Amino acid sequence: MTQKRAVVRQSLPDIIVADLRQRILSGDLAEGELIRQELLAEEYDVSRMPVREALKRLDAEGLVVFTNNRGATVTKHSLDEIAEIFDVRILLEVDLFTRAIPMMQDVHFDECETLLNEMKASYHAGDVAAWGPLNARFHRIFYDAANRKLTSNLLERASLQSNRYVSLHINELKNSETAQREHSDLLLLARQRDVKGAAAKLRSHIESTKLQVLEWISSTRS
Repeated sequence: MTQKRAVVRQSLPDIIVADLRQRILSGDLAEGELIRQELLAEEYDVSRMPVREALKRLDAEGLVVFTNNRGATVTKHSLDEIAEIFDVRILLEVDLFTRAIPMMQDVHFDECETLLNEMKASYHAGDVAAWGPLNARFHRIFYDAANRKLTSNLLERASLQSNRYVSLHINELKNSETAQREHSDLLLLARQRDVKGAAAKLRSHIESTKLQVLEWISSTRS
């Protein structure tokens, strides 16, 4: 008897959401840019209904601001809002990391090591859009062992919001080597079960990224 295999089926809104999200995270769709339903429908060769559904989902993620009968605009955060996004990440991620480290296994460490190599390769290949999601996955794996689903769900939205700024910051400031070194340090401290040192390093890592992103965005906007 032939073994049946599960196949992941994506609806049209799923496909459009994934593509638009990638375009926003990569900077292809800039903050404040108007996204019109009728033009997207023509671009994707679909009716307006799946486009409307996709834009509503991205609105729920905070990546766009959806308006009935108009379409959406790519979310443009103020500098204070961007700072707050990173502050939320610090609160949630440090808590998750300190809880996770004592319970992390070799599988977590190995997967983080693999992602570090993929992040390095994506940056050198000029694929900055891929770097951001890999960075988010790297951090997420750190916290999986904590098994704190509610906190992880809260963190997911903040991470998605900051992801596009981090990706663009890495690309514009040519700062991948620093980020790569800090990620390696975090992994080493976790392997050593140095909870206090790892928490301090993570807090410093996110705070430093926040300040550099704010400086870059402030200079580009002015």
